[in-house]
Amino acid sequence: MEIQTENGLRQALTFLEEGNPVQAQAEIGKLFEKDLDCQELSYANRCCVFWIDTMKRLSEVQDPFEQGVKLLDEWKSFQSFLNREQIVYEPALYSVQKGFFTMLRKHFTALFEEKDPQRKAEIYKNAGICYKKTGDFENARACLSEANTICPQIASVIAELADCYSLCGEERPGKVLFREAFFIDPEKIDIENLDSELIKCLINKTTEKGFKGKILQLWMPVYGVLTGILNVRRVLSSQEVGRLKQNIYAMENEFKDPSCNSAVLIPKLLNNYFWLIDHYVLTHEDVHKINEILLKIKILDSNIYAAYVK
Repeated sequence: MEIQTENGLRQALTFLEEGNPVQAQAEIGKLFEKDLDCQELSYANRCCVFWIDTMKRLSEVQDPFEQGVKLLDEWKSFQSFLNREQIVYEPALYSVQKGFFTMLRKHFTALFEEKDPQRKAEIYKNAGICYKKTGDFENARACLSEANTICPQIASVIAELADCYSLCGEERPGKVLFREAFFIDPEKIDIENLDSELIKCLINKTTEKGFKGKILQLWMPVYGVLTGILNVRRVLSSQEVGRLKQNIYAMENEFKDPSCNSAVLIPKLLNNYFWLIDHYVLTHEDVHKINEILLKIKILDSNIYAAYVK
């Protein structure tokens, strides 16, 4: 890359970081006149095109909340687009991510006065994601904690909060919260938004077993326990134990139906069995109760049983 091109590209990336893709693309356009075959320029230009086109398409969305949600969803489309690229120019990717999420964070924080609790929780969650994507983990945790306070027990919020703790190097609370999130509703967790090494490791370990999509997410808490990645336990309240046993009873009855969706039921049952065993161990219940659940695991999936008891 020529010195003049390098300097100009650096300026274009500064415009991207500042949230000005139009100016960035104008700068890149000048550089193309002298260095048309530069791959770094082409990559940075495609980043600009994504951002500019996205803003144009969504400018007609009248509701600021809906516009923000749609913009956040567009980032996933952008990532899918980049995954098809043979060459990744990291400085451009970093710049567009910082600028895009800084802009989006300002959009969501301007909506903090929302009165509807569900929308307010979603706004704080999305603001937290934006802070996280720009590396501001403290503000990310503050927003996500507020979202969890407004509407507790939302799996996607707790998973994002866990991700922040893990990114800050606080592994134990990260593991606790990840396991909670996957216990509440693994299918509602947006794993594409999660960035910590802890959760990426769990995703990779589970993917290696051949799972993908929503089924992958159902198996993640199972392999989180088997691999020791989610090696945390807590005592359940009496109400939680009651709900857990009811859920297990309902799923076991459903599993007796030959037409049931066993691909979904098996990992859900295993995860619930693991939680019940943990509770029994922590509360020093009779060993016969633990052995009863272990037998159920063995009947359900002998390979999982072998990995669990080894």
